[in-house]
Amino acid sequence: MLIHRTLQQLQVRADTPERALELGRMGYMQWLGGLPGQANYEFEAIRAYLYARPFVETDPAVAVFCDLLRQSLQKPLTPLDLTLPKPRRRGGAAERRMSL
Repeated sequence: MLIHRTLQQLQVRADTPERALELGRMGYMQWLGGLPGQANYEFEAIRAYLYARPFVETDPAVAVFCDLLRQSLQKPLTPLDLTLPKPRRRGGAAERRMSL
């Protein structure tokens, strides 16, 4: 189940609000890209939101993900801010080891 994997990846330590915003946006794009072509977007977005909602209070990146889902369902439709993170060093292998 794609939403399950996406949520697991979003439930990482986000050191700053900016990092949570980056992770939430990337999670939304990953979830969106994994939907089958014939999927009903509104149905899938509501299902993903309901699945992720219990984690909004504890995981900032999940909160961003849920906000994007809500915004995507609002009428009239407006473009979402899905800017990719700027490339930068994040600590490499040493940082990954510290996060375990």
